[in-house]
Amino acid sequence: MEAIDRRVPDVHLHIGDEQRSSGRGGVHQHICSATGEVQGPVPLAGADDVDDAVRAAGTAFETWRTWTPAQRRDVLVRLADLLDAAKPEMARLSVLDNGMTYGIAHFTATSVVDYARYYAGWADKIEGRVASSHAHGRELAYTLPEPYGVVGIIITWNGPLVSVGMKVLPALAAGNTVVIKPSELTPYAMEHFMALVRDAGIPAGVVNVLPGTAEAGEALVRHPLVQKISFTGGPTAARQILATCAETLKPAVLELGGKSACLVFPDADLEAVAFIITASVHQTLAGQGCALATRLLVHDSVYDEVVDRVIGFTRDISLGDPFDASTGMGPVVSRAAQERIVAMIARAQEQGAGKLLFGGGVPGGDLSEGFFVEPTVFGDVDPHSEIAQVEVFGPVLSIIRFHDEDEAIEIANGTSYGLASYLWTNDVNRINRLVPRLEAGGVYINGAPPVVGCELPFGGVGASGFGREGGLEGLLEFVRTKAVAIA
Repeated sequence: MEAIDRRVPDVHLHIGDEQRSSGRGGVHQHICSATGEVQGPVPLAGADDVDDAVRAAGTAFETWRTWTPAQRRDVLVRLADLLDAAKPEMARLSVLDNGMTYGIAHFTATSVVDYARYYAGWADKIEGRVASSHAHGRELAYTLPEPYGVVGIIITWNGPLVSVGMKVLPALAAGNTVVIKPSELTPYAMEHFMALVRDAGIPAGVVNVLPGTAEAGEALVRHPLVQKISFTGGPTAARQILATCAETLKPAVLELGGKSACLVFPDADLEAVAFIITASVHQTLAGQGCALATRLLVHDSVYDEVVDRVIGFTRDISLGDPFDASTGMGPVVSRAAQERIVAMIARAQEQGAGKLLFGGGVPGGDLSEGFFVEPTVFGDVDPHSEIAQVEVFGPVLSIIRFHDEDEAIEIANGTSYGLASYLWTNDVNRINRLVPRLEAGGVYINGAPPVVGCELPFGGVGASGFGREGGLEGLLEFVRTKAVAIA
């Protein structure tokens, strides 16, 4: 068996044409989530570093905005080609970043290539429209879509490459420059991404990367030269960001958490339901995904059968080294995350929120030093309990009974979130009845995943945020329309 390369790159602050090996925000020691071992230091940006990066982006914008749309298209195509060739390395670094399994890591590395090609194709197709104006009978009126300028992009640790695809690439295609603040927990794939940005020929300062904590993120949001914020994370941080944006009426796109419901009716393919939901909730990033169907709502007539199938699939999931092809689920991102998830499981048991059917603990033996949590299933869950209302962000599935469509809709819509909803039925009339009633940014039916391609917008309502990423809608988040009239 070929030895696995577990080396990590040196991490830098990328500001303009500089690669700084230290930052004014201190140093974070990166921990391998699979073993608990220190992998290396990560320099953290401070407020002064953020200021330097924003000013570098502002200077670069004056050049970048003069590039023709075709020139931006061509350089993004070159970046896409480089990302495509680098998929194995980007996947390897993603595993070392947060412990996701290599299969998931390769998917995220492929995803960013797809987004790069997709938004490269839009770069020369951003058009205004000519309007007919008859105020005086002789005006020429038209609209002019323009970039914002410097955009601040704050991405979370669970899938940073996907956020690059959905945020950074459309912002660049639209003619903006960006300052990216990745989490200090996931610095490695972003380090390699910046090397590819330079190799593609994107001018210095157009893309700046500053690993950092919440303090760096606050400095980025607050900076007066930053014209818009795009943030992925949780509702608590989002409220703080909005409060800061409100001081200068700065716009923001927020992609936040979810507590997505999956409605299963008796005519569904129950084997497919159990396999896909089990795999997505437990094996996709060890449950650390915002749009996962963590609430499984099952019609009473098939409840027991679905539960048995889910437990059967869950029992077969193997925990271990995320580089090992036989590993079905890797660790969660940190010791703090592990402790938080286990505490929520314990509270659910103490409060009688549901019946613990499988898992609920931390594996021992060779895995005890890593940040692993057993895949966990609760049955007969109270839809009003914490475990059914609060995003766990871990490998925990809550199964809830319902008796008819109205009760299913009431439970599905009965949280503050509204990111994704899932529906399993072969009844087209039922699909047409229920889709308009589900309060979510997207409804995915009979196994369709929440991000089915670059062309479809993704985003939520309620506590899941606002604005859209992906598709034409995601591109238009990074342009503002100017009206022009010529007498």
